[in-house]
Amino acid sequence: MVNILVQWMMTGILALLHPFYVSVIEINHNAKDATVEVSVRIFAEDLEKTLQKYTSTKLDILKPADNAFLEKQIGTYLTRTIRLKINGQPVTLHYLGHEIQKESVWSYLEVPKTTDVKKLEIDCTLLYDFEKLQSNLIHVKARNSDKSYKLDYPKNYATFEF
Repeated sequence: MVNILVQWMMTGILALLHPFYVSVIEINHNAKDATVEVSVRIFAEDLEKTLQKYTSTKLDILKPADNAFLEKQIGTYLTRTIRLKINGQPVTLHYLGHEIQKESVWSYLEVPKTTDVKKLEIDCTLLYDFEKLQSNLIHVKARNSDKSYKLDYPKNYATFEF
């Protein structure tokens, strides 16, 4: 826990020196519902600029002209840049939707029919195509345990064992 606090303090100091590029990925095994729930928080401006690279259609995340098109773009991007293995097996993330909270976009995904998580592997290149200073903070909850890890570009892989 102290390590995470030190990382946040150092990141804050560095943010004063240059722009700050960070996302937060929360992964929670819901044993009762047998699902793995994934929440992803990204600054709206960063996500919008990244998604714009993949379409010629003008995007506005805060005021979308075509919400269904925006949902498809976000879902496709997230499932391409966040890949999970649970207990050694690749799983498919199902995009559920997103919501705006101030300057951030919270997106939600899930992996159904997951009764137990002993090992979770993540291959994450989220926003690495936007900014080389990108950091992705990953928080995982499973088997009554919480673990965290920070991926800084170009590092994209982390393993959590419970």
